Amino acid sequence: MSFAITPFVPLALGFFGLGTGYLIYGPQELLGWPKRDERVDAATGIWGIWLPGFCQFVTGVILFIGLTWFKVFNEAPLYMAALAFSAYGIHWFALGYNRYKGHDPRPNAGMSVAFFIISVLGMSVFFTAGDWPVGLLFLGLSLVYISEFIATIGIAVGERLLGLMHIIVGLWLMYLMIAAVYNMALGAHLPL
Repeated sequence: MSFAITPFVPLALGFFGLGTGYLIYGPQELLGWPKRDERVDAATGIWGIWLPGFCQFVTGVILFIGLTWFKVFNEAPLYMAALAFSAYGIHWFALGYNRYKGHDPRPNAGMSVAFFIISVLGMSVFFTAGDWPVGLLFLGLSLVYISEFIATIGIAVGERLLGLMHIIVGLWLMYLMIAAVYNMALGAHLPL
């Protein structure tokens, strides 16, 4: 049994989920609004699990299955997208749950090193493939994980820097989501 190649790659869902998570976490980290307490941590934790966590994980699984089992996607850089969406989604399950439960964030230092590496890998793959908008996303993600490391080890400016990176990258993700939808649904040719 074989299936036809589809142009309808579920990238918009992953972009939207991560962008929403960044736009929820960013203002709190940058501006201290809303001020963190048990209720705010519970709310942001739930959002972290469901939007960036679940949306990216679902996108990554669909991409992997579409690339390997059903072969309905055939662009090689989508393998990197599948890896990234899956890994980032799973890591947001942990980030959201840890925030929800009020757990110690210091182990995020090691996580940020691993996710910096996968971000640099994504940047390399997409810039090499000539996909500068997604390469730029991975550059932003690299800066997010550098900021995460700085915040986690306790350097004073780290959390504000992380919030700023979350907002900037979150807005870029919203653009990528819009471009993906317009390109696939309306035949537009926005850079993506």
